[in-house]
Amino acid sequence: MTTGLEPWLRARQGPMTQELLLKPADFGLGQLPTRLHPDATADTVCGFCSTGCGLRAHLNSAGEAINLTANPTYPVNQGMACPKGWEALAPLHAADRATEPLQRDGTGELRPANWPSAIAAFVERFKSIQQRHGNAAVAVLSTGQIVMEEMALLGALAKFGMRLSHLDSNTRQCMATSHVAYKQSFGFDAPPFAYSDFEESDVLFFIGANPCIAHPILWQRVMMNRRNPKIVVLDPRATETAMAATLHVPLRPKSDLTLLYGLAHLLVLRDAVDHAFVDAHTSGYEAFAAFVSRFTPQVVSASTGISAETLERLCSLIADHERVSFWWTMGVNQGHESTRTAQAIINLALMTGNIGRRGTGANSITGQCNAMGSRLFGNATSLLGGYSFDRVSDRAHVASVLGIDAALIPDAPSLAYDQIVDGIERGEIRGLWVIATNTAHSWIDQNRFRRLREKLEFLVVQDMYATTETAQLADLVLPAAGWGEKDGVMINSERRIGRVRKVSRAPGQALNDFAIFKLIAAAWGCGDLFTEWSSPEATFQLLKRLSAGRPCDFSGIRDYAHLDELGGIQWPFTERDALLTENEQGRRKNSEGGAPPPERSGANPAILPASGPSHPHSTFSILPSPLAAPNAPRKGRRLFEDGRFFTPDERARFYFDAPREPPEMPDSEYPFFLLTGRGSSAQWHTGTRTNKSEVLRRLAPRELYVEINPADAERLKLGQGVGVRVESRRGHALAVVLITPTVQPGQVFMPMHFETVNQLTFPAFDPHSRQPSYKACAVRIGRVANP
Repeated sequence: MTTGLEPWLRARQGPMTQELLLKPADFGLGQLPTRLHPDATADTVCGFCSTGCGLRAHLNSAGEAINLTANPTYPVNQGMACPKGWEALAPLHAADRATEPLQRDGTGELRPANWPSAIAAFVERFKSIQQRHGNAAVAVLSTGQIVMEEMALLGALAKFGMRLSHLDSNTRQCMATSHVAYKQSFGFDAPPFAYSDFEESDVLFFIGANPCIAHPILWQRVMMNRRNPKIVVLDPRATETAMAATLHVPLRPKSDLTLLYGLAHLLVLRDAVDHAFVDAHTSGYEAFAAFVSRFTPQVVSASTGISAETLERLCSLIADHERVSFWWTMGVNQGHESTRTAQAIINLALMTGNIGRRGTGANSITGQCNAMGSRLFGNATSLLGGYSFDRVSDRAHVASVLGIDAALIPDAPSLAYDQIVDGIERGEIRGLWVIATNTAHSWIDQNRFRRLREKLEFLVVQDMYATTETAQLADLVLPAAGWGEKDGVMINSERRIGRVRKVSRAPGQALNDFAIFKLIAAAWGCGDLFTEWSSPEATFQLLKRLSAGRPCDFSGIRDYAHLDELGGIQWPFTERDALLTENEQGRRKNSEGGAPPPERSGANPAILPASGPSHPHSTFSILPSPLAAPNAPRKGRRLFEDGRFFTPDERARFYFDAPREPPEMPDSEYPFFLLTGRGSSAQWHTGTRTNKSEVLRRLAPRELYVEINPADAERLKLGQGVGVRVESRRGHALAVVLITPTVQPGQVFMPMHFETVNQLTFPAFDPHSRQPSYKACAVRIGRVANP
């Protein structure tokens, strides 16, 4: 019997009940609320970090994404996603999206404008600067966040069309070191590993890396390792990864180069060197062995604070195991001697033969989603495809492929990011175009860049949001589409080229970056150079031709659909590889007595049998990977299995230099070493996108904090959560105290995602890669009434 009160006590109808009611959905998506039942799905690749996870967008009848899930068939993440991936659609619907061009008027305010007037102002102001001060007086700061076709078009437009001299990207802040280290040691920027190596190592060394937080899906791949591996973390701080490790080595900040040389010395003494590999496939070992002889356990212990017993244990972990892999990220790359530190890691892999085999390698985990694409096709310090600006034959070849006059291609590479900033200070650069990066927040010694903005005659910012710190300084803001609102490809850390799909419409008048670049080319008067660059996929075909014959050859990729069919494709993938793939699929068809089952988008059949090198200067072979089902994930491919590298004599090089102290050490006035890094897996870079998600904001710290050791907190009489002023010689930041033993006495840690942190950092740069050293500077701490 129903009483008159029951409808009030238990509602059976209404929005809340209907919204929460789950019903079976199509496409194998399980139970979903009716409002989220899709009419179709489309596979894409995540646009946050370099892991390159596959996501499955759920589309309504209009083709717009209403939800997404992790792609269960994609070989990278195998149905997993970190918080950022699950929330990837949220930034697209933020209230502060830039929806129309904005132009600063005579009163100093940014006012709405239309596209014709915005493009006209862009061309008029930048051409005026070039006419008065020379072509080099306008520069570009780009990004590793846009798709490869866009960054290639930007690089070609800037250098060949607009005749600018200097273009660099925020990849300089994260991956320049690995680029230079690989190029010098291997002859090409070639990360050698596959993600399957996480699962196949006996020992994994993580040096300046915290994959638990920075690359959570890759950490899950480590947890899938069935070889009961030993996990070693070299990091001053007891990070989340360090807490899960077999051995955490809390070395002093920026003493890792000395430690790595000391390990090499112990390996030489123990004769744990793979002499057959070294003799056949490397150059410079004898000089390196002589060099490291001075790094005795006593010397290393005094410099690093690590005991001789721990050093011997580390040596044994390398010497006594068959498969040892070495992994590094920003803790290495962002240092004052970062290139030689990365190469010290490479040297350990080379001298022990831990490269080109399963579960081995000197492996740099990339930062941004398309930093690898930027390194190969950004057209900054390397010509498109990794060619050289200063080589006549390279310029002639690129010009021939693109159908342009070789005289349009500069004969020298661009200045690096920090050198562009220096050029602004000297008055040599008067105009700046910033695309999809937030320099006013992220650049080291932040206050200096903001002061230098006054020296610019014209600043253009092209971004999804007009609210970033850099956009707020601009004279002109061009509203751009973001990930999920454009088509193209990205290259992840294991060299896998993955497809990015348009699954949402950009708001208002916002355009994808590709379209903006085409508009500028036409207005500048150089549009005829880019006739063949008619669409992202047409541009991909151009880049394919540029890659042919290079170590990064992907000329065997037919088109975007081919990437869908194979779950992304690792380079190199030549035309011969494509033919072998087709033959393998035919063999499978014949062995099964009929056609193989149809494969959904993103499926992962085995690519090739083991067949040896498929390119005259390629040094990879395809790993045989018999699979139980055609959609099971592939194991992946690695480089250098035959010991042939990309140098002229096909030998890897040993590089080394004497360690140097950090340029700013703690002293009596500024007694603490400041460490910086990622704060949580829910935060990304400057928070431009992650802060738009309520879910991610709830998962991440709401206010800036500083981690301090209990002994230091007691000495300074600081309690948990009290407000403090963290001050360096360059600026200050207000934070709350987090007392924790994860940092050592004399050290403090702050997450990089908060704006004021880079007011503290010291502007030191590695001499080879020009990468900034964000990870170490001197600060002092004082209590304040309110943070």
